[in-house]
Amino acid sequence: MAPKYKLIYFDTIGAAESIRYIFAYANQEYEDVRISREQWPQLKDSTPFGKIPVLEIDGKQIPQSMSIARYLARQFNLAGKDEWEALQCDYLVDTLGDLKKEIAKITYEPDPDTAAAIKKKVLEENFPFYLEKFETIIANNCGFTVGSQITWSDLVFAVTLSNFKHRIPDILNKYSALQEFLTKIHNLPSIKAWLERRPPSQPTKV
Repeated sequence: MAPKYKLIYFDTIGAAESIRYIFAYANQEYEDVRISREQWPQLKDSTPFGKIPVLEIDGKQIPQSMSIARYLARQFNLAGKDEWEALQCDYLVDTLGDLKKEIAKITYEPDPDTAAAIKKKVLEENFPFYLEKFETIIANNCGFTVGSQITWSDLVFAVTLSNFKHRIPDILNKYSALQEFLTKIHNLPSIKAWLERRPPSQPTKV
């Protein structure tokens, strides 16, 4: 019997969106439970570590978005064709996570002047450093992050680059391979269908 999946997260395009993309690409049915910020305090203690997203698999809860994504990638044959490609997926997603951590410092910095300085550094140093390297990888790899077919790394990158572009519309202007990559992923029939039926919500802030 196929497992029953329930994904629990806020009603937003955030840490759970890569998981939603994986489910969409795999054409896998799941329960997409979206909670409000007001509901969260009452539900927090029911999660393993007081954080979401959480994926329930036949009633068993698993936290941590990238752990969930890696698991689902293996279930749906999206982890690469061999261990080497699986390792490449892991390091690229983790490296993208490093960039996201730099961006998160802006949001969580209470002092406006310090936050402005961090944002300047992110825009002028961090973004160019990482995006240039990602551009080269994808340009030299037939338009994929890893291998010659879709992996979960592609879906994570598509979600994240889309979020960057939503908040900073010209952020990808100098990176033609990244732009083409994003268009390609979003034109995949299953992903395109998901984007068309996805409930309206805002991406997390950059």
